[in-house]
Amino acid sequence: MHWDVYLRPDYLRLSALMFMEFAVWAAWMPVLAIRLLGPLKMSGKQTGWIYATFPLACIFAPFASGYMADKWFNAEWIILISHALGAVLLFLAARQTKFWGMFWVMLVYCVFFTATLPLVNKVLFRHLPEQATAVFFWAPVAWALIGWFLTGMRQLWKLGGDGPDSLYLAAVLSVLMVVISFLQLPTKPEPVGNPMLEALGMLKNFNYLVFILAQLVVAGMMQFYFLGTGQFMQDRGISGKNISAAMGLAQAMQALATMVALGWLLETVGFQWTFVIGALCWTVLYAVYVVSGEAVWIVVIQAFHGLAYVFFMIGGQIFVSAMAPKEINASAQSLIFIATTGIGLFLGTQLAGIVMDKNSVAGKFQWSKIWAVPLGITLAGAIVLAVVFHVPKPAEFQQDKPPEKVAMMAANL
Repeated sequence: MHWDVYLRPDYLRLSALMFMEFAVWAAWMPVLAIRLLGPLKMSGKQTGWIYATFPLACIFAPFASGYMADKWFNAEWIILISHALGAVLLFLAARQTKFWGMFWVMLVYCVFFTATLPLVNKVLFRHLPEQATAVFFWAPVAWALIGWFLTGMRQLWKLGGDGPDSLYLAAVLSVLMVVISFLQLPTKPEPVGNPMLEALGMLKNFNYLVFILAQLVVAGMMQFYFLGTGQFMQDRGISGKNISAAMGLAQAMQALATMVALGWLLETVGFQWTFVIGALCWTVLYAVYVVSGEAVWIVVIQAFHGLAYVFFMIGGQIFVSAMAPKEINASAQSLIFIATTGIGLFLGTQLAGIVMDKNSVAGKFQWSKIWAVPLGITLAGAIVLAVVFHVPKPAEFQQDKPPEKVAMMAANL
């Protein structure tokens, strides 16, 4: 890729869009559990349900937004409106101190935020598909920088690590996201009969079905990471105000892996083994959590979450784009988000909440027993992908279509 690409207006616009999308998410997701479990005195199960608002919303919101973006409305306008409403809801969430108030506000907020996730990818793959990894690079950069910014803000203003400041920060960033969305190139729909049904029809391919199910199960284990890591670090002596910076190491590695390793790995070993390596990176992370109580190793191993996310999650989104016809790309991207950050994270949230409550004695978590669960499941997922899954060809998803439609799709690729 030529270096002048990085100065092109379309690259700068799309990079800003990707950066802000993940900056909003990063401001609250890794650290909200510390506030819920700490000063708000919520149980592991209640914390799990509040974190479950994200995957619950992701089960149906991307379905609706992907359909609308493929059928009726420009994707960038759906993103803009969703983040404008999201900013208001985040300000409201910061003022909640009771379980039910926090649950309902976060659920409505997550409906609007998760609606934008597949649409950011749609805008990217429509306007700059050949530089997708260079744009994806800004997602982990945003996550890391926001984590470090939050830590710096807390240090400067002498704030604790369990206040509502993360939600206020996310609200401000959402306002900035509205401005960035307004500056995007138009991404108009390309109407087809029923884009979501066509995306679901891809599941008739056995290998694609295995891929989706493996993504669902392994991605769900991230909720153990998000719900537990903050409290785990505190229990191992890491100050609450430093946790977002410590977890930011994962995103620093994610940024490096996105730019340097992902494209090389896909070209060298292909999609199948890239997914296997990604799942095994999570296995290694949880193994270190199980056997080590040293703060330094807990911080260092955060890098493996970044590697896992790049190879497994971002690699999966690129795989979907490579397989799906252009005119159903938003719906196909919606389906992978529904499977991973929707159904997968919801089930993972429920499992994590149950396991954390079951392995809590006198208010103290038995972390080795907790981390053994995602360790075993991510290892099983890696084995399934290595043994059962084989990469299909894009042409396999055209077999049930009339010849004239196949020719039209081929012309659009």
